Amino acid sequence: MGQTLTEILDAAAAGRFPPPDGGTTVVPQEQRRDAGVIAFTAHSVVFTDEDPDWVHATLAALDCDALAATMNPRFLAALLDRTARGTDTIDLLTVAGPLPGDPALKLVETTDPDHPRVRRALRRRDDIRVWSADGGVLVLGRGVAGRWEAAIEVDEDVRHRGLGRELARAARHLVPGGQPVWSQQATGNARSIRAFQAAGYRPVGAEALMLAPAR
Repeated sequence: MGQTLTEILDAAAAGRFPPPDGGTTVVPQEQRRDAGVIAFTAHSVVFTDEDPDWVHATLAALDCDALAATMNPRFLAALLDRTARGTDTIDLLTVAGPLPGDPALKLVETTDPDHPRVRRALRRRDDIRVWSADGGVLVLGRGVAGRWEAAIEVDEDVRHRGLGRELARAARHLVPGGQPVWSQQATGNARSIRAFQAAGYRPVGAEALMLAPAR
């Protein structure tokens, strides 16, 4: 198992996961912006600059299944309070390998810094690039531990035509340097989950991302 969050994520992208031993590994944040929890199968990784002893003691004090402790709302709330951070939801974390050549979908890249998708993405990612299709948007950027992350948006009036799947698949062609591309889908967003899995993204765990307050 890797010793840093980057090493752990790189291994997971290649299909090598932490041991399913019921343990919790605490690693430092790799950038100020991102802290949080990733729950793999029977092993969790908490990435935070807080004291690991506090993390383990807080988990041990919970009255819940030990395998579920890192995603228990009481632990997440305690970590949010201690770090003065915010969060939105627990996501399904998925990853896919790169694909050669250009995407089949016709896309137009925008460089408008005031584009609403650019403004929203900049709070979570660096090196943002945004493409639009007829009725949809694809965003690529560097997120947690510098990994490449994809996000898509499909207009309501063009849903159920496979556009979400094609946008998600296009990200695999556009990711730089032959790197894997990651994506998070809210666990209740069944349409997004189906689109990414149809585009070849495989689930690797659950993630609760905690963002520092905007400066």
